[in-house]
Formats: sequence, C-alpha cells, structure tokens
Amino acid sequence: ADFESGYASQPEDVAENVRLCVETGVAGLSIEDATGDREEPLYDLPLAVERIKAAKAAIKASGADVLLVARSECFLLGHPQPLAEAVRRLTAFAEAGADVLFAPGAVKRPDIEAIVKAVHPKPVHVLLTSNAGLKIPELADLGVRRISVGSALARTAWTAFIRAAHEIAAQSS
Repeated sequence: ADFESGYASQPEDVAENVRLCVETGVAGLSIEDATGDREEPLYDLPLAVERIKAAKAAIKASGADVLLVARSECFLLGHPQPLAEAVRRLTAFAEAGADVLFAPGAVKRPDIEAIVKAVHPKPVHVLLTSNAGLKIPELADLGVRRISVGSALARTAWTAFIRAAHEIAAQSS
C-alpha cells in the first residue's frame, strides 16, 4: 500500500493508522517523510525517524508479516542536495527498522549506487522510468532489489482509452 505519510503527523497517530492498515491484510506499506506543506516539505529528521519507529512497532505488535518501506521524498520535492539528504534520511530509517528503503526520483546511476551502498544490506526500491535509461538487469547489478513502475501502466491504459474514445467520437460525427 502506498500509505502516503501515514495519514498523520505524530508518531502515535501514524502507528494507529498503520495498525488499521495492517488489519486490512496488506503485505506491505510505505511511509513518506513528506509533510504536504510547501513551506516545510519534509519532516525534521528526528520526527521522521520516530514516525518510522512507530510504524514498525505497530507492525510488530500486530504479529503480521508486513514489509515496511521508508520513503525519502528529497528528489521529488526539490531539496537543494537531494542525494546527500536522502542518504542521511534513508540510513536513519534503516536503523529505525524499515525493511526497504526508497528515494523516488533517484534515477541517475551514481545516485542509485550511493543509496544502495549507504543502506546495505537493506534492500532498495527504485521507481523504474524510461528517462533513467537503466534496464532491470542493470538495476539488479547495482544492488536494487525491488522496482515499481508507478503510474506508468495506468497512464498508458488511460491514454489508449482516451485515444479510442476520440476515434469513436470522430467517426460518429
């Protein structure tokens, strides 16, 4: 489940929401460090770490085998030093109990390599995009252990749907 930022700010509220999410039967969920506030787009690191710890504690308390993915949004939110800050955060999230680390928007080979190295042996998740120029075997060689395509499949389907709808409308006029 893409669980956004846990649908709460405070660790105890994140924990309660994670508990409810786990009760639905999810196999895994992600928690972001984004606040949703343009002025302060990322949670301060100590609070972000406490939120991951709270999510992990809720999962452990449930007794369920649920994977916790910790996301750092530095690349997507335009942080002035996205790699350095993402590495700092992901390393802290790994120490806080995250099972998988993810910095969406990291698409350059050197950035991905640095993230994998920093959090090793924890697995790294990468959003596979066509503009990165990296193929699945190349990502695997870098040490990436999990990939997703984000909304690419849905966008492709909707594009085809809209194109077909336009063709039908054009032919019936």
